[in-house]
Amino acid sequence: MKRAAVRYDGVAITLHWLIAAALTAQSLFGWFMDDIAARGTPARAGVVNLHKSLGLVLGALIVARLLWRLAHRPPPWPATVPARQQALARLGHGALYAAMLLQPLSGYVASNFSKYGVRFFGHPLPPWAPESRAAYAYFNGLHQTLGWVLALMVAGHVALALKHALVDRDGLFGRIWPPRAG
Repeated sequence: MKRAAVRYDGVAITLHWLIAAALTAQSLFGWFMDDIAARGTPARAGVVNLHKSLGLVLGALIVARLLWRLAHRPPPWPATVPARQQALARLGHGALYAAMLLQPLSGYVASNFSKYGVRFFGHPLPPWAPESRAAYAYFNGLHQTLGWVLALMVAGHVALALKHALVDRDGLFGRIWPPRAG
């Protein structure tokens, strides 16, 4: 098949792979937090606050990626990609962006309803909500659910990217892959 000749720009490629690595690491950190520092132990607060701090940084990177994407058009689709597949890809990317934005936002909102609040790398951020166990439980549950939803969406994204790279060989994967040096 004909290969796509146009690539994403360097900023988009860098943000894509940086966020992919950071999102994977942060998700694993969140899922294994109880194994890293059990609830009720002195080490727990530091581990949770590190997760919150990294989540805020990751959220900012995701917003930067979205703003960059809105200001810079993606490369055109090759003629070999059917219109229906293009529409589904746009829908999937939109859903992925929504989940990536809502995941750290729900954790941040939950933390503001907690008595512990948010400490950004040791510096307390002013709370903007009163402590509420019910609100905390809702937003923390949303945060955890979005973690699974996001993991499934990322797995689907990776599976489809690999399909384009290894089966279709249509050049779509190469548009976002970092360029070779030299």
